[in-house]
Amino acid sequence: MFDNVFGVHEQALRLRQQRTELLASNLANAETPHFKARDIDFRAAMTGALADQNTMGMARTHGAHIGSADGGASGLVQYRMPTQPSIDGNTVETHIEQTLFTDNALMYQTTLEFIDNRIQRIKGALRGD
Repeated sequence: MFDNVFGVHEQALRLRQQRTELLASNLANAETPHFKARDIDFRAAMTGALADQNTMGMARTHGAHIGSADGGASGLVQYRMPTQPSIDGNTVETHIEQTLFTDNALMYQTTLEFIDNRIQRIKGALRGD
């Protein structure tokens, strides 16, 4: 129902949340031997989410019955290649992860503010403002 109201921003918010979780996991495991840093190619994930939205899929009675209900990002998770490999096999580079996390958080907040603005305008229209 709200796909038409929020447009691409609903998918963007979902993908930004998933990316936040991955980047937070990377930071939490910065000292874990052999941990491999992962990330989502946001642009490719958005392109895929928009393509899925524009194609007619099979009807589902439950989100878990066919495929995944994660918006399609799970197949786009990639391992990051480190610029300076660690001796213990860990590929997390804290300074890079922190920068990516901050950038993603700002984009998440921007998307959330857009959605909130849209909701406020709809509420105003319903009240007759």
